[in-house]
Amino acid sequence: MSILDIRPDGGLDFLALGAVIHRLDPGVVPFRKATNVDIHVSGGEYNVAANLADCFGLRTGIATAMVRYPIGDLIAERIRAMGVQPIYKYFDHDGARGPNMATVYSDRGMGVRPPVVFYNRSNEAAALLKPGDFDWAEIFGRGVRWFHSGGLFTALSETTAELIIEAMQAARRAGTIVSFDLNYREKLWKAAGNIERAQQTFSRIVEHVDVLVGNEEDLQKALGVPGPDAVSGSKLDPAAFFDTIGRVVERFPNIRIVATTLREVHSTNRHSWSAVGWFQGEQVVAPTCQLDVYDRVGGGDGFASGLVYGLLTGQTPERCVRLGWAHGALITTFPGDTTMATLADVEAFAAGGSARIQR
Repeated sequence: MSILDIRPDGGLDFLALGAVIHRLDPGVVPFRKATNVDIHVSGGEYNVAANLADCFGLRTGIATAMVRYPIGDLIAERIRAMGVQPIYKYFDHDGARGPNMATVYSDRGMGVRPPVVFYNRSNEAAALLKPGDFDWAEIFGRGVRWFHSGGLFTALSETTAELIIEAMQAARRAGTIVSFDLNYREKLWKAAGNIERAQQTFSRIVEHVDVLVGNEEDLQKALGVPGPDAVSGSKLDPAAFFDTIGRVVERFPNIRIVATTLREVHSTNRHSWSAVGWFQGEQVVAPTCQLDVYDRVGGGDGFASGLVYGLLTGQTPERCVRLGWAHGALITTFPGDTTMATLADVEAFAAGGSARIQR
C-alpha cells in the first residue's frame, strides 16, 4: 500500500505558493568589490516547481505576486522559460518606491571564505499577499496532484502565513498532497519578530502537512521540538535526524514523510553530501559523496524536487531519496538556483554514475 494516496491525474502535477525573487550574484568577488553581477531568478518554493518542470518534465505552476515593471518582466520571462505555469496576483509599481520584486544578494565565496547572503525585501509585493487573493476552489478544481510551500514565504509577513494555511486547507479538501519545506532563516525571522512567533506560526502550518522537508536544526528551531545538539557532532550522522523525528511525528501525527539533506562543509568548494528520509517509520539513508561545489544555493530545493518526483511517479522510498540526493548534488555544479540537469543525468548519478567524460 502506498504511503501517500496521490491522485493519478490532474491539470497540474505540482503547484507551489511562494515569493519569486531575483538574486544578484557577483561570483567569487565580495559585493563590496563587485563591478558586475549575474541575475538569477529564484525562490525557495518556486525553485522546486522550476526543477520539476525543466528537469523532470512535470506540469507545474507557481502562485505568487508579480509587479508590472521591468524587473517583473525579467522574472516572468524566466518563469516561462523554465516551463512553469504562472498564477499571478498583479501589483502596479508607483515608479519610485514599489511594491517591488525582492532582491537577494549572494556572493559565492571561495575556499576558506564562506558565501554571504543578505536581502532587500523592503516593500516586497509577495509580502502583501493575503487570504482571498487566489481563487483556490477554482485552482484546485482543475486538478492539482501536489501542493507545496515553505518557510521563506512564511517569514515575509503575518498575511503570508495565513495565505499558506488557507491554501493548504483548500488543497486537503481537494484531495491534494501537501508538502512544506521548513527553510528556517534566522535573518528573516529576526526581522519578522522572533523565534517564538516563528514556532507558533510553523506549528499551525505543519498541522496540515503530509510531507515535511527540514533538517534537525530546522525541526528544532522552527517547531520548538527538543532534540540533540544540532550544532555539535558530525553533520552526516543521521541519528540526530531520526531522534528528532520521533518527537515531531508524536506531536504532528498527520506527517507521513520527513526528509532532508545532510551536508558537512569542509570548505566553500568542498562538501560531503548525503540525504535521509523517514517514511512512516521506514528509515532511508543515501550514500555519502564528495562535492566540488560551484554554487551551493538551491541544493536543498534540488533535493526536494527529486524527492517529490520520485513520490509522484510511485518510486520506492530508497529510490525517492536517491533521486533527491542526486539532483541536489548536481544543482551545486551549476550557476544559479534552478536546475540545468537532465533526467538522464539525475538517474545516472542516482545509480552510481561517475564524472568520466561522456563521448
